[in-house]
Amino acid sequence: MRSAPTILHLDMDAFFASVEQASKPSLRGKAVVVGGLGPRGVVATASYEARVFGVHSAMPMAQARRLAPNAAYLVPRFALYRSISDQVMRLLRALSPLVEPLSLDEAFVDLEAGGTAWDERSARLAGAALRADIREVTGLTGSVGLAASKMLAKIASEQAKPDGLVVIEPGTERALLEPLSVRTLPGVGPATGDHLRRAGIHTVGELAEAGEDELVRLLGKAHGHALFAMALARDERPVVAERETKSVSVEDTYDVDIHDRVRVGTEVRRLADRCVSRLRGAGLSGRTIVLKVRRYDFSTLTRSETLRGPTDDPAVVREAAGRLLESVDTTGGVRLLGVGVSGLADYTQEDLFAQAAGGAGEESAREEPAAAPAADGPAPAERIWPAGHDVRHAAYGHGWVQGSGLGRVTVRFETPDSPPGRVKTFRTDDPALEPADPLPLVARGPGEDERAASGGGTAAGSP
Repeated sequence: MRSAPTILHLDMDAFFASVEQASKPSLRGKAVVVGGLGPRGVVATASYEARVFGVHSAMPMAQARRLAPNAAYLVPRFALYRSISDQVMRLLRALSPLVEPLSLDEAFVDLEAGGTAWDERSARLAGAALRADIREVTGLTGSVGLAASKMLAKIASEQAKPDGLVVIEPGTERALLEPLSVRTLPGVGPATGDHLRRAGIHTVGELAEAGEDELVRLLGKAHGHALFAMALARDERPVVAERETKSVSVEDTYDVDIHDRVRVGTEVRRLADRCVSRLRGAGLSGRTIVLKVRRYDFSTLTRSETLRGPTDDPAVVREAAGRLLESVDTTGGVRLLGVGVSGLADYTQEDLFAQAAGGAGEESAREEPAAAPAADGPAPAERIWPAGHDVRHAAYGHGWVQGSGLGRVTVRFETPDSPPGRVKTFRTDDPALEPADPLPLVARGPGEDERAASGGGTAAGSP
């Protein structure tokens, strides 16, 4: 392991919810919950104000509403989150060529590889400068952990939350780990944690005391060896700049089970087109088509078919997914459908086009959007206005949807740099009201956009 805390872990604070609060002045300091708002939706992120009530990510949305009935419940705006994540990742790559993103809001950075830090002092300065740059560029806060290994850096960033910086100095790791719960270690989930608890092992210190042989007996050779090493603060995993994409997939959970077989087929074709759109967006193709079906009783079936070579043709993927669906019994209803492509490559095999029955592949690849109604379904009775999404009114300007229903939509008119705005209600078909693109969270002067895009800031020049 290293002799200096030069591995950095960044975790943005309540990322989705913080973006929503930054863009909506009336929600700052308030409980905000972002996620699926349907009966089967789950929480993606909860603001710290909402966490006080016990709301947390992956919780069923219905339970969150019971715990925090007065919170603001918003539909995610993933395009905005990705654009802000890109800004943050550019700042990280200005520190080092070795940046390992784990998600939109989390990443490891090898500061030593970038010559940014080589000892405790230089690492602390780089971490502090990074936090300042993130706030300047995005208006948001992130928590930073610094340590001699990835495991310890992640533990440090968790201790730093929210909006802090924690450095674990080499030589102090064992003392820090000993009183912590075994669930703190990577790879110890609920099942492993319960297994260890039944054996009388609750803390990392007790895990180390149990010894390697006992852990191998309890958990198996690979898991036992790995956990014993981590309990002794040994973690030699490097920061890996590029993670190979193994598959591309999309899935939808339905508020009401789908019983109509024709509708199920239509949804599968729509998901296939969305999957191909993502595949092409990543410049990839794939050989194996995967269909996922979760039925009314929560049983989940997966079917796959491997083609002769890689393809990114939507007609081929639709046809293969349709064949896979034929082998699945959907009697009783379907609550989730998914289509994926694996066996990825960066080229296509042209003779696969002959596998498609029709010749309309190119046209269908361009028709998204994800929320479009099924082609053979009834036209929507009214325009859909997702809660939290941006709109613009011809007379009142920019705002966001507070809620809609019964032919009405309520909008609060405000921008990231305005005071809390006024609220107006309109008919859902009001011609003066249109969807709008999100506004930047931080207003920029001339030349600042180029500086932000290049990752310019104090972090890049930190000693």
